[in-house]
Amino acid sequence: VHSRIEAFAAEVTRLVPAGNVYINRSIIGAVVGVQPFGGEGLSGTGPKAGGPYSLIRYASEKAISNNISAQGGDPALLNL
Repeated sequence: VHSRIEAFAAEVTRLVPAGNVYINRSIIGAVVGVQPFGGEGLSGTGPKAGGPYSLIRYASEKAISNNISAQGGDPALLNL
């Protein structure tokens, strides 16, 4: 999540049901075997944390969309 609004970042970390939430960082996931994955339930750094398809077991998809024009934003900024 990238945000300049501290209250929004705090709300996201409070509401997102995930073990790792990164705010304003270019990091995706923990280093297996070095950092705990966090996840939910019984996830950890054991054998199930490895492999290219293991992330799907820990993740759920969520999309958030905002109509910037309806909120008074300048839609021309989207075309920069």
